[in-house]
Amino acid sequence: MPSFDIVSEVDAVELSNATDNASRELSTRFDFRGVEASFVKKDLTVKMSAENDFQLKQMADILRGNLAKRNVDPRAMEIGKGIHSGKTYTQEVTFKQGIETLIAKKLVKLIKDSKLKVQVAIQGESVRVTGKKRDDLQAAMRVAKEADLGQPFQFNNFRD
Repeated sequence: MPSFDIVSEVDAVELSNATDNASRELSTRFDFRGVEASFVKKDLTVKMSAENDFQLKQMADILRGNLAKRNVDPRAMEIGKGIHSGKTYTQEVTFKQGIETLIAKKLVKLIKDSKLKVQVAIQGESVRVTGKKRDDLQAAMRVAKEADLGQPFQFNNFRD
């Protein structure tokens, strides 16, 4: 029976590339000339530091733009609260990996409410969709793409 998995993953390599490009853009921007500002990536978090809160907001926009250029969905970003210590402001941006249980339950409910002839099951941090017809599976993909649950979804392991 055909099936596929709905997952939410961030490509770590593309995240590194986007962070590097954002750092390069900081060094060339006129409004950041002579300002202590930086992006530091560690695993799936990016730490932004600047001299004031307004610059942190600009840096978040720069990072968001570079993520979009590298085909990483900016909806995976979760911007933390800004911390002020001494003369610098820091803010951590974490990237969501995997589908949380609450969001997975909402996704399952959406697919079941669409009256498609598919079975939906939560499997850890992914959702497995199984059906007899390929068209039903593609309709389930459409439902998942159109659902605005605050997280980007990818589809993999499509099997006939």
